[in-house]
Amino acid sequence: MIFYIFYIILSLLAIYYIIQISIADFRRRIIPDAYLFPLMLIGLCFTTFFPYPISISDGVIGAVFGYTTTAFIGYVYDRIIQKHKNQPHPPIGMGDIKLIGVGGIWLGVYGLSIALIISCISGAIWAHFNHAKYIPFAPFFLLGGFLAFISLIFLL
Repeated sequence: MIFYIFYIILSLLAIYYIIQISIADFRRRIIPDAYLFPLMLIGLCFTTFFPYPISISDGVIGAVFGYTTTAFIGYVYDRIIQKHKNQPHPPIGMGDIKLIGVGGIWLGVYGLSIALIISCISGAIWAHFNHAKYIPFAPFFLLGGFLAFISLIFLL
């Protein structure tokens, strides 16, 4: 009984932090660490105590893979492409990089790849129809992460 109560409380907290991250990215173009780190800890609790569909080792590998890959892409873009375009702000920030690392904890490598594909496609469609210069990546990544989590449950 306590096991299910713990699961429900963690799920509700995760939903709360996901909503707060999405709102903050839409409004202020920032993903606060005050929401990211609790979501990371909740993800670690989920993969530790409820290892289906992702085990703790898959979650840690996914987090390291997501964080390092995204940080490398951001660094390459900043060093090579930004010097020629003179843009004031890089298109990917550290909040996005940390969010992808947190997504790796929740989804593992396979789920993270599914979430990134869904989020990039849905964000591009949203930007096309809204003629937006800035795409808030967090809401689309969290939507893609949710769909990837559901697909992992049914596929594994």
